[in-house]
Amino acid sequence: MRVSAIGCTAMLLLAVAACGGRDSGEATGGTATSGQCQGQQTTGITSTSIKLGGIYPLSGPASAYGDIPKGIKAYFDYVNAEKNGIGGRKVEFIVRDDGYAPPKAVEEARRLVEQEQVFALFQTLGTPSTTATWDYTNQRKVPQVFVATGASQWGTDTAHPWTIGWQPNYISEARVYAQYLKDEKPDAKVAVLYQNDDFGKDLLGGFTRAIEGTGIEVVAEQSYEVSDPSVDPQMRNLAESDADVFLNVTTPKFGSQALAADAKNTKWNPVHIVNNVAASITVLKPVGFENVQGVVSSTYYKDPNDPTWQSDPEMMLYRQKMQQYAPDADPNVPYHTFGWAVASSFHKAMDAAACPTREGLRDAVRNLKGVKVDMLLPGVTLDTAQGDAFPIESMQLMTFKGERWELMGEVIDTRKVFGPLTG
Repeated sequence: MRVSAIGCTAMLLLAVAACGGRDSGEATGGTATSGQCQGQQTTGITSTSIKLGGIYPLSGPASAYGDIPKGIKAYFDYVNAEKNGIGGRKVEFIVRDDGYAPPKAVEEARRLVEQEQVFALFQTLGTPSTTATWDYTNQRKVPQVFVATGASQWGTDTAHPWTIGWQPNYISEARVYAQYLKDEKPDAKVAVLYQNDDFGKDLLGGFTRAIEGTGIEVVAEQSYEVSDPSVDPQMRNLAESDADVFLNVTTPKFGSQALAADAKNTKWNPVHIVNNVAASITVLKPVGFENVQGVVSSTYYKDPNDPTWQSDPEMMLYRQKMQQYAPDADPNVPYHTFGWAVASSFHKAMDAAACPTREGLRDAVRNLKGVKVDMLLPGVTLDTAQGDAFPIESMQLMTFKGERWELMGEVIDTRKVFGPLTG
């Protein structure tokens, strides 16, 4: 991915001029010729630096996700200090708080793009916030990469080429739970609690479609709003359904509440399936580990609490660098591990970019071929192509035992088992 310094400097000076002189720095790297990269956007990137912006709910009802940028920053601090950054560029990662409020997310996206002049938005968390911002980012032609939401629209939509997800989409995750029930409880009666937005509806819709033609039936549904103080009323209603499976489609705060309500109701004892985004130890621990035994979920990256990975080189590196660069952050919190994994994925994408430009990154994340990221489970790789903008489509079931999750079965490649997901 190298070209001569003279040629690359000339190329990027021309690109800067074509973009209205928004960036005065040089950049090096890339396998493309100067002609291929000429005129592409170099805002936020120079030969020695790259500026990224992240939007997270550091406050509000989804503030548990505020742990994710700590893992990301630890990774970038590590590569900046010990690996000369990404392609020789030190990463500056600016984090903004939107409180899980879409209007605030739009405000922060504008601030990052127009005032901070970031190269890309790396991670906007949540389906509502990302939905609120992707028209803006795509109109501005700013990469909005590896957004922290599994909504299927990030991979099926063709009108927003600058936005792409990372984690498995919610429909594919729902398919994994449907397959689990087909194998273990083929006559299951399912009660569902879901967040009343695109996130909740996406996973619920994927699940109902995946069980069509089977003996599995959804017998009760209850939704909640992110502004609700509690889901206790919804849980009481669901408990009256006599369902023998409870599908918990929530974000962390409400995930804890639903788990606690299920544990308190001794008259209702369903198989409890909690979606991946609310399956962190930080969600389960307040409920009491003794109250969440046997809960089922799924994952795609390594759990720092699983002794399987105790001697794993990447996990050992992660623990060492978290202690070094984020000493106040608990490395056993999986959201930190998630952050490390997605930051490493961004590193791989930038390495694969033909041009060190916004267009180069946009194209790279949509042309990933079997890219291995060491913090992902063995067998899980990044794969995208024309017509398939879902980087991760493989997951593995897990169940909670003792004080940690235990993996079950094998990694399920949902592309192979269920076929590709299309719009």
